[in-house]
Amino acid sequence: MSTTLLNYYEAIERASAEMLEAARTGNWDEVVKLEGACAVLISQLKNAAQTDALRAEEAKTKSKIMQRILLNDAEIRHLAEPWLEDLDQMMNGRPKVLH
Repeated sequence: MSTTLLNYYEAIERASAEMLEAARTGNWDEVVKLEGACAVLISQLKNAAQTDALRAEEAKTKSKIMQRILLNDAEIRHLAEPWLEDLDQMMNGRPKVLH
């Protein structure tokens, strides 16, 4: 039943919203944990999609969900940029310069 596919998309959207909230508070361990949960859901979705398909109306709903997921992802990436720069500097032995 294609409703199952939409359930996966909705679960991925919820996880991405939770990731965004964690990123907003600087809880990067939680972001990483939720990213792992998303990966599992995406894998399950791919398996389910091999035997199921969305109807036209469901495809419209999926598209809206995907747009929200992409917006969440973009904001998470924006919030992560300074953290990733700090991590890169630490790993390359360059201390962060404060101005």
